[in-house]
Amino acid sequence: MTQRTDVVVIGGGQSGLAAGYHLRRLGIEHVILDAAAAPGGAWQHAWESLRLFSPAQYSSLPGRLMPVQPGETYPDAAHVVSYLADYEKRYELPVRREVWVEAVHRDGAHLRVETDCGDWQARAVISATGTWTRPFLPAVPGSRDFTGRQLHTVQYRSPAAFTGQRVIVVGGGNSGAQIAADLARADVHLTWATQRLPRYLADDIDGRALFDHATARRRALDDGRTDTGGVASLGDIVAVPPVRAARDAGRLTAEPMFARLTATGVEWSDGSQTEADVVIWCTGFRPALAHFASLRLRGTRGHITTLGTRAVDEPRLHLLGYGDWTGPASATLIGVGRPAREAAREIAELLRA
Repeated sequence: MTQRTDVVVIGGGQSGLAAGYHLRRLGIEHVILDAAAAPGGAWQHAWESLRLFSPAQYSSLPGRLMPVQPGETYPDAAHVVSYLADYEKRYELPVRREVWVEAVHRDGAHLRVETDCGDWQARAVISATGTWTRPFLPAVPGSRDFTGRQLHTVQYRSPAAFTGQRVIVVGGGNSGAQIAADLARADVHLTWATQRLPRYLADDIDGRALFDHATARRRALDDGRTDTGGVASLGDIVAVPPVRAARDAGRLTAEPMFARLTATGVEWSDGSQTEADVVIWCTGFRPALAHFASLRLRGTRGHITTLGTRAVDEPRLHLLGYGDWTGPASATLIGVGRPAREAAREIAELLRA
């Protein structure tokens, strides 16, 4: 039996909750379908030492400030999970859990959302599935030859699992730096490999400044002014306290990217080799958009062309929280509120038409 509602939101993490908040404020009937068994989105799967880039008050969803975590300037992932669970309950958001969306189809004046628990028919869909379920692993020569373990960021939890082992961390972004810093303080023989020298943001820059910079860039582009270069122009790594401490202590030194994997480790461009038990790939993610395959909307780099959050080739579809291409800083807690509000307003206009 097909169920009906005005809007189906796919994904119950931070972006899906922000969308639900604004839809609720506008009195729009909706349902939020989440594949996870519990609240918290991707934060519930993060490594133990992960910290936000900003203080709690600058890491909040619309309508509800994140409480300060006692003794912490930058809240940890567990605190974020608690906040999201409370947010969902406080606003009585209609989340249905352990529902896996398999596909979205055009169905006349509606979109049909096919799930493993039955179908939904809606006049609009907001996709907020994020990227966590689509880790990216680069094609590196010798990757099939390596006999040790290869992990991605999504599988890392704590240094305890690597005591006494030789670990190579690959990636010069925030995840690579934070995981390398985490391992650097433990009984681990660490090698950190990056494509280019690590680019740290100034120590006094955190998520607040990054959000402001991303917003200013979007406004400049919208006004036809010169591109400021966005957050990437400032650097690749936010120097959160653990990263700063490891860097300043000389425990966080990056090596140029290796040329290939061998059976027992890696080979560098000069022919020298380093033995390794584990390689941890901190090499980013791709948007989780497989459920839109039947709509044939995918463009370059797996993205769907959007105007704001709205899909250009399917105006009943909005994408939220995948990165700057769906709103400035929209993949962050503080940044997703504005594009979520804009998406809800556009949908309200669609429903009135």
